[in-house]
Amino acid sequence: MSTRRNFIRLVPIAGAGMLAGTAWSQAMVDEKDAMAASLGYVADATKTNKTKYPKYAAGQACSTCALYTGKAGAASGPCGIFPGKQVAAKGWCSAYAKKP
Repeated sequence: MSTRRNFIRLVPIAGAGMLAGTAWSQAMVDEKDAMAASLGYVADATKTNKTKYPKYAAGQACSTCALYTGKAGAASGPCGIFPGKQVAAKGWCSAYAKKP
């Protein structure tokens, strides 16, 4: 039988585990996803269609975009354009805005 004290000790641990599980389980944005396709998202910025997206310039990538909130040096991270999903740090889309 669990005591109230044990229950109170487990609540913060269980909550942290649930939050961590949510962050780790975020899916990557699929280039074929309707929203991603409409923005010209590619997981590798060097494969951007420069004819269709003349705004693209060499060196632009999700990791240098103001909308990207991933950690520096990470392979992927969250983006404000794609809530609940991860984008490749080396990716690009037409919503690119240089970090200030």
